[in-house]
Amino acid sequence: MPEKILIIRFSSIGDIVLTTPVIRAIREQTGAEVHFLTKAQFAPIVRSNKHVGKVFTLSDDFSQTVAALKAEQYDHIVDLHNNIRTKRLKLALGILSASFHKLNFEKWLLVRFGINRLPNIHIVDRYLDAAKSLGAVKDSKGLDFFIPTDKEVEVQIVLGVNPNEYIAIVIGAAHNTKCLTAEQIAKLCDELNHPVVLMGGPGELTKAEEIQQMSASKQIKNACSEFDILQSASILQQSAVLISHDTGLMHIAAALKKPQVVIWGNTIPQFGMYPYYGAEKIRWESFEQTNLKCRPCSKIGFAECPKGHFKCILQHNVKEIAAAALSLM
Repeated sequence: MPEKILIIRFSSIGDIVLTTPVIRAIREQTGAEVHFLTKAQFAPIVRSNKHVGKVFTLSDDFSQTVAALKAEQYDHIVDLHNNIRTKRLKLALGILSASFHKLNFEKWLLVRFGINRLPNIHIVDRYLDAAKSLGAVKDSKGLDFFIPTDKEVEVQIVLGVNPNEYIAIVIGAAHNTKCLTAEQIAKLCDELNHPVVLMGGPGELTKAEEIQQMSASKQIKNACSEFDILQSASILQQSAVLISHDTGLMHIAAALKKPQVVIWGNTIPQFGMYPYYGAEKIRWESFEQTNLKCRPCSKIGFAECPKGHFKCILQHNVKEIAAAALSLM
């Protein structure tokens, strides 16, 4: 009888996608049955993964979560979140476990004092280290993202654009200090002079409308708010190229093997969360202000620049970003 393995990762969209090489490696290389514990809002992404047998969501009632997991009689836990809650879960389940090293001290040193002690290794490979005791190793296939048939979007009908002929732009991020302003994106759309689809959630709807009002381009389509993450991935899959900030859609683009331009604000690729394509040679370009001593000011981000100048974003040259995107088409 194959072993049962529980993988734990609670957030975010990007982090969930970045766990997929671990899921695949365990399933394909060991034959184990893989289950996944996450938050309810991320469950649809995991449920679409063909390598996952069951998906459990975190309940407000801790004892209820523990009871549901105990009933499965797991052989091993791979903890890819590694916080106080997961420590409690592992203690309650009382089985063998392995956790990934978050490098919080090293990140703190870099953010607080500018001392870089971070290893030159992608977070995916650090995730895989937590599963090596199970016999799972890196397969160089990159990330996985599966789009169910009922979530596929017919972009010609819904958005009035042709597949592989438009540029997708992610206009927001979890924190404002990660993303271009509405004015910058409007100028970017003008420079592209190409069909553009603006992508984001309900929180970006107003920003998308501002971009459309400020831009002279008549080729902008607004895909913010109307589509869930799986539908957004379908729209992204049909684009020619993506322009993104440090976001979950950046990682989804990498999983879908799409070329992309990544714009960095207060965060840095040295945190180990840049696009991960595996062995495939997919072209992508990176834009960041490397001459600012205040970067990174946070390992996550802020609502506004703590220094007040916002140079990490405002100094970006939108003409160069547009040229890079067009070169990838």
